[in-house]
Amino acid sequence: MTRVKVTRSYQVTIPKEIRERIGLKEGDYLQVEVDDEGRIIMSKSRKKRRTLRAGRPLKPDEIEKLIELGIKRSLISGE
Repeated sequence: MTRVKVTRSYQVTIPKEIRERIGLKEGDYLQVEVDDEGRIIMSKSRKKRRTLRAGRPLKPDEIEKLIELGIKRSLISGE
């Protein structure tokens, strides 16, 4: 078992040997749960977050328009 310190911002560093063991890379997501005994259980999330690649930086107003479009399409398709 490896011991880590909680920072002032409630962050912890995942030790290198654990990151390597589970194949954790920068940008990956973790699932975090607490069991009935108060133990924190973290596991690498298998679900990838969908991303949008525009091929160029987007301006804030463009992002807002894309969000609105996504919401409208979601409402129409019933997702």
